Amino acid sequence: MTHRLLKLWAQAAERDVSVLLPGKGQAMSHLPNQPEFRNQLLAKLSLEDLDLLRPHLKPVQLDIRHVLETANEPIQQVYFADSGFASIVAKDADRETEVGMIGREGVTGLPALLGDEQSPNDTFIQLAGSGHLLPVDAMRTAMEKSRTLRATLLRFVHALAIQMANTALANSKVKVDARLARWLLMAHDRVDGDQVELTHEFLAVMLGVRRAGVTQAIQRLEERKLIRAARGRLTIRNRRGLEKAANGSYGVPEAEYTRLMSGRS
Repeated sequence: MTHRLLKLWAQAAERDVSVLLPGKGQAMSHLPNQPEFRNQLLAKLSLEDLDLLRPHLKPVQLDIRHVLETANEPIQQVYFADSGFASIVAKDADRETEVGMIGREGVTGLPALLGDEQSPNDTFIQLAGSGHLLPVDAMRTAMEKSRTLRATLLRFVHALAIQMANTALANSKVKVDARLARWLLMAHDRVDGDQVELTHEFLAVMLGVRRAGVTQAIQRLEERKLIRAARGRLTIRNRRGLEKAANGSYGVPEAEYTRLMSGRS
C-alpha cells in the first residue's frame, strides 16, 4: 500500500495540481443564488439542505490561535471557514505537530460529524479569517433529516482523512524542505493572493521540527527563488517550483478532494 501511495505521489508531482483546491485556479462553483457563502461545502449544498442549516449559522471573524476544539473536551460548534484556515494539532507532554488543515474547502469538528463528542487533538485558527459557526446539535439534527447533507459531510470527512494520512507519510518519507513546500502549497490553496502570514515558531509546530530547522529550510527555498520571507510573512514566488520541491508529497489529497466533492448534494 505504501509503495502504491508513493507511486501516486510521483504521478501527482508530474501533473498540474495548482487548481485542485478552491483557493487557486478553477474553484468549485458556488450556488448562483447563494453568493454569500465562500465556504465550498455550504456553497455546493442544495437549497433544501442549506435551509436546514441556515437558521443556525452564525457569521464570525476569528483571530489567529482562536480555539475551536480543546483536546478531550466536548465539541460545541463546528466551523465553516470563508477565509483563513484552521489546524488540527496532535500533542503529547513535550511535542506538538499539525496533522490536518481545514480552510474554506471544508468544516471542522470531524468527531462530531462521525457521532462522537470529543477528540484527543486541539483545533485552532492558524490564519485569521471569517466564516460561520454552527452548533453541533443543529448539525446533527440536520444530518438526521437529510441523507444528501449527511453524505456530503461524510465525503469531506473521508477527504480530510486522506490528507491526514498523507501528512503522516510525508513526515516519515521526505525531508524538511519538501514538507515545508507541501505545507506552503496547502496554505496557498486556502488563501487569497500569494502571501501567508505566520511565524517561524508556528511553522515549527506545523511541521513538527525545531525552529532552527524551519529557518534553514526557508532560507534554502528562498535561495531557489521559490518564496520570499519577511517578518511574519512568506510570499509564494514560484508555485510550480514549490510543487517540484515538495518531492511528490503534494497532490494526492487535493485530487481526492476534487473527486469526492465534484458532485452536488
